[in-house]
Amino acid sequence: MNMKETKIFDIICIGGANVDRKIQALKPLVNKTSNPALSTKTRGGVARNIAENLGRIGLSTSLLAYIGADSEGEWLLQNTKNFVDVSPTEMIQGKSTGTYTAVLDEEGEMAIALADMTIYNEVKEYFFENHWHHIQSAKMILLDTNFPAEVISQVINYCKNTGIPICIAPVSAPKTDKLPASLEGATWLIANHKEAEALSKQDITSEGDYYRAAEVILARGVEKVVITRGEQGLIYYTNNGEAGAIVPPSVPVVEVTGAGDSLMAGIIFGYLKGLSTEDACKIGLSCSLITLQTSDTVSLELNHQSLQETFQKYFSKGVS
Repeated sequence: MNMKETKIFDIICIGGANVDRKIQALKPLVNKTSNPALSTKTRGGVARNIAENLGRIGLSTSLLAYIGADSEGEWLLQNTKNFVDVSPTEMIQGKSTGTYTAVLDEEGEMAIALADMTIYNEVKEYFFENHWHHIQSAKMILLDTNFPAEVISQVINYCKNTGIPICIAPVSAPKTDKLPASLEGATWLIANHKEAEALSKQDITSEGDYYRAAEVILARGVEKVVITRGEQGLIYYTNNGEAGAIVPPSVPVVEVTGAGDSLMAGIIFGYLKGLSTEDACKIGLSCSLITLQTSDTVSLELNHQSLQETFQKYFSKGVS
């Protein structure tokens, strides 16, 4: 692990840092046969993506992740460190850097995704002792669910006991099982449709179902729940009774991969800037609109100025 003098960060992002491979079909997908496609390799991992997005829009951000001591891991660090402090990230000898392979249909929508995340099994219970000085230096924590359940519980309990705000990113429906039954201490939980169904253990088929699912998640101890709805934007529901739906404008979509990560980054940015829940969600949607219009998992076009311009264009206000 690279060591440097501990400093205070706006946020430390804890979790996945992977190599993303995207394979996009050139024609409608046909099962059980060869399909013509184009493939690309990009930097990925939910925690890493959110960290880079936050760094690009101006927050001081640090990443605590586990990567392999291999060329893919070196490549990830080189393509992250311009925007993120990567000194807490550990390189594990003899293990391969995590990979995420998404197969996209001809319209850029995900058809299936495959994840090799076995390296995260290397994260042991002494995780906190090893990284205490980094974790306590954060004003806020972003936690994804790539690490083992006991580590996830440790981080949530730490935030509960210290009052440090934490945002939970569930990553996928199956990985929601890693979350403890009590989520007391969690400030934000931001989930997509399938993740929200898994967390609430109920089907979401109508507008009201989104709020009912959010209510179940709130009952587990979360302060603010956001559930995304694809083209229909998102709903938010908080434990003090705030609730609403925000439908974004229609923009040309190149592909959807990474849009959820940029949305989470924008919401965190708005929250740390002291904005209301509604305006923080609008900041998140502004970030996702920028990301949707590029092929990059983290848009190279995203910065404070482009965020401000997008927010002003679609939501009528500036950001500071």
